[in-house]
Amino acid sequence: MEEVLQLFLKFGTNTGYYLASYKYIIMIIIGCVFIYLAIAKKYEPLLLLPIGFGILVGNVPFFKGFGLGIYEENSVFHYLYFGVRTGVYPSIVFLGLGAMTDFSSLLARPKLMLLGAAAQMGIFTTLLGALYLGFLPKEAGSIAIIGGADGPTSIFLTAKLAPHLIGPIAIAAYSYMALIPVIQPPIMRLLTTRKERLIRMSEPREVSKKERMIFPVIGVLLCCFLAPTALPLLGPLFLGNILKESGVVNRLANTASSAIIDTATIFLGFTVGASTQADVFLTPNSIKIFLLGACAFSIATASGVIFGKIMNLFSKEKINPLLGAAGVSAVPGSAREVHLVGQKEDPTNYLLMHAMACNASGVIGSAIAAGVLWSFMVNL
Repeated sequence: MEEVLQLFLKFGTNTGYYLASYKYIIMIIIGCVFIYLAIAKKYEPLLLLPIGFGILVGNVPFFKGFGLGIYEENSVFHYLYFGVRTGVYPSIVFLGLGAMTDFSSLLARPKLMLLGAAAQMGIFTTLLGALYLGFLPKEAGSIAIIGGADGPTSIFLTAKLAPHLIGPIAIAAYSYMALIPVIQPPIMRLLTTRKERLIRMSEPREVSKKERMIFPVIGVLLCCFLAPTALPLLGPLFLGNILKESGVVNRLANTASSAIIDTATIFLGFTVGASTQADVFLTPNSIKIFLLGACAFSIATASGVIFGKIMNLFSKEKINPLLGAAGVSAVPGSAREVHLVGQKEDPTNYLLMHAMACNASGVIGSAIAAGVLWSFMVNL
């Protein structure tokens, strides 16, 4: 009888209930909040739901040595995490994103690319802030990319420069992407007048099929000659786009824009969430990263809007400066918020198509910024 009791006691000490600490409880609560926001508030559910559930799974305490944890070699989760550590999942996501994106509005009004470029200021100002707070150059570069509001790009760059920070950086990036409806509108209204928010954009010219097919070829050459280290992201992006625009490989384009990107998104979100083990994730540096991420995202939004106002000083045809907020690459969330803020002033003012042009430019701009940071920081 005593031996049986000892077996039960030993079993009890191996359960998650026994091994749990307050840190695991905190992370489980965070995971539940993510799930709530995804389901109840519909804040980026494609991202927050797998991430939130991954946080729950990653914070079930377990006895070390069973090969269960994401950081334990030869565990199932460790193999799934391979796609994050190597940047495979972000590249696949960019392939699907390219197959889903219509660059017509950007080609119709190329000057809107400048707004996408201006929004990247959040990245470089945050880089300085991270260095000031004592982060190493590679860590600072990884944190700074949060300002691009692009989860896959943030994960890709962090995997190359500071893989030990993938968890907090990815969670910060996706959190701010999901909170776009909360963060961006007040900044847009603060920096613009009602008169500016009422500006109507003229109808863009019609873009020919030939232009749409040539664009991914020219785009990959121009962008990747400028920043060759952006190839793993921009190569798949423009490949997906030419699959879509060519019209001769609809099966491939449809697969890339549905099954492939959906599968990558599931595994990317789930494994990133699972990587937030309490003993690894809850550190003072994680708090600093979240604060810097908020600053990065806010500065990126503000710089895009301000640059739109500056452009109007030198342009006969005025643009609505709200479009600058869509220069961050949170597709299509930031473009949608620009449209909604504009419609609150004038329900007949449709900014979505023009905002998507800035949004598409932001995707390309953040990938180039990541490539530039990688090339500069890799040897530091």
